[in-house]
Amino acid sequence: MQDRYAGDIGDYVKLALLRHLTGGRKLGIAWYLYPDEGHNADGRHIGYLSLPDRWRRLDPELFDVLKTVADDTRSVQALQQTKMIGDLFHGTPLTSEALPWQKRSAWRHEWFQDVVASMSDADVVFADPDNGLVDDDPKRRTKAKFGKSITLQEATALARNRPAIIYHHNPRRPGGHDLEVEYWLSHFDDRAFAIRANAYSCRTFFVLNPDDQIFERAQEFCYNWRERGVRLHILK
Repeated sequence: MQDRYAGDIGDYVKLALLRHLTGGRKLGIAWYLYPDEGHNADGRHIGYLSLPDRWRRLDPELFDVLKTVADDTRSVQALQQTKMIGDLFHGTPLTSEALPWQKRSAWRHEWFQDVVASMSDADVVFADPDNGLVDDDPKRRTKAKFGKSITLQEATALARNRPAIIYHHNPRRPGGHDLEVEYWLSHFDDRAFAIRANAYSCRTFFVLNPDDQIFERAQEFCYNWRERGVRLHILK
């Protein structure tokens, strides 16, 4: 997540999903906050807010709040202050890029231990890395842009004894997005499933360790949002 994304179309889908899946439960959000970048147009997809007839009915209350956020200073802090989503938050920025490469792995370990501690009382956890899932290759931890990712190990740890929802941005890769989603699902237990959303760009929410209520709510959400490119994906 980056502050500049606050209120964009990805946020609307994401936060509406969290509201639907976790209502009545204590939700912890690990923002995986990455410093804002300015090299591309990411985060500018707020045109949906000018199309209320098309988008607002899906979650009117959230739509109105995000319009206010998008019209002001956009940040995760602004999202938290709406009190629309989440009960517990971890927003320490991932700034290890500024460190010598030899120190980045240890820094990330300490950072993630703080995430786990912050989420200890959550019934459900949502992790919002800028790019999404990567494998557990230790070499990744020394890379400058590692802060944009969540490892399989971290995702699994957040889902221990509770449901967890992991954001993943679908890149261009051989085999297409179907095979990519299947690949990541195969690394989790049999109950895991994915919710795919294709508004403006392709993103996937991996739901780990779900209970029956979470799965039923996911089905409802996908049905309600089906005309906006949202669908359920279960491992074949």
